[in-house]
Amino acid sequence: MANVFTTISAWFAPAPAIRRVPAQEIKQLYSLMRWRILAATFFGYAVFYIVRNNLAPVSKEMGAALHYDKTMIGTILASTALAYGVGKLVMGSFSDRSNPKKFMSFALLLTAACNFIFSGIENYYGHLLLWSINGFVQGGGWAPCGRSMGHWFSIRERGLVFAFWNISHNVGGAIAGVLAAYVAARLGWQSAFYIPGILAVISAVILYLGLIDTPQSEGLPPIEEHKNDYPENRELHEAELSVRDLYINHIIRNKCLWLFALANFFVYIARYAMLSWGPTYLKEVKGASLEAGGWSTAVIELAGVPSTLLVGWLSDRVSGRRGMVSLLCMIPIIAAFGIMWKTPVGHINIDMACMAVIGFFVYPPVMLLGVAALDQSSKKAVGTAAGFVGLFGYLGNMAQAQGIGYLSQHYGWDYAFISILACVCCAIACLAFTWNIRPKA
Repeated sequence: MANVFTTISAWFAPAPAIRRVPAQEIKQLYSLMRWRILAATFFGYAVFYIVRNNLAPVSKEMGAALHYDKTMIGTILASTALAYGVGKLVMGSFSDRSNPKKFMSFALLLTAACNFIFSGIENYYGHLLLWSINGFVQGGGWAPCGRSMGHWFSIRERGLVFAFWNISHNVGGAIAGVLAAYVAARLGWQSAFYIPGILAVISAVILYLGLIDTPQSEGLPPIEEHKNDYPENRELHEAELSVRDLYINHIIRNKCLWLFALANFFVYIARYAMLSWGPTYLKEVKGASLEAGGWSTAVIELAGVPSTLLVGWLSDRVSGRRGMVSLLCMIPIIAAFGIMWKTPVGHINIDMACMAVIGFFVYPPVMLLGVAALDQSSKKAVGTAAGFVGLFGYLGNMAQAQGIGYLSQHYGWDYAFISILACVCCAIACLAFTWNIRPKA
């Protein structure tokens, strides 16, 4: 057994450094490799969303077919969110000590398998277990991306580069909603899982061929040396960190990271409230069709594309004050939720516009709080740090999934919207404490 574990660990281990290439080749090779990393991680993470966000758009139809009520659906969504948060932390620590191309492509294969099995059974507890497992292995998506970009892009580039990469969330999320609703309307709810699963298997192969590990594994200098962008207040570490060092020194004792994590809890409630329940709300209360419900998630996701790019660039211009910019973005979200709540039936365009406002303003904080985790840690601990902040985010996701499902089922949608608005206000209050926090470097 020990030999099997050793063999598996050795296979996932980071690629070793090789002899440096001639100096005249470094600039061109670095440029090509950086574009390759950005493209591969962007594509790969978008696909992760296609096999994770495909339940909400068809939850009403699946529930009707299998006699699941909203509380039961909410429990599936909540358990998945908790599993994803734990998975993001656990898988993040493994990812920080693994080769991204192997780690990320293997995780994508596992989540594809969960989708295949999910589509083939009609048992509530089986679905609960499978989607929880899917949530956990989905934690292997973000961390290798963060590790890769932390090694290939320097501190001064971080806000804009992560902003561009973060659009993969929106692209994948938009495709997930539209694809799931489209195929389910024509082939049944099961197709919303096995068709994305097929796409994930193909994508895992592409990802394995496209991703690479550190610059040193390609014969290139560290990014700090290449860009002459060295940390000012900490040493340049290239050795892999121990588990104890990762968790104790870079997480537990990091007060700023705790602040960003708590803020992320409430930001994720604002983010996922309509991604998880928007299609159901529109169909139950506003009379929307299945396809319109699927498009509502696409509206939220795509609206976040231009704002994420703009705000990522802006956060670099204000000395990396990610918390300050995130707070300002949360304020318009209060108005959007309030207007959508009070908009009468028959004005679906106003509802969609409000969802666009939510997406436009909520995705910049989602991105910036992940970048803040990298800002406050080492590039050798980025997966663990982001996993820690992400854990709190998905605890928030779990809370909204279970809470909104329960409130809407037993007390009505008015109480659900009041709880959402209260959580947005809590996010603003938490972010106020991060107003002046800047990157360590």
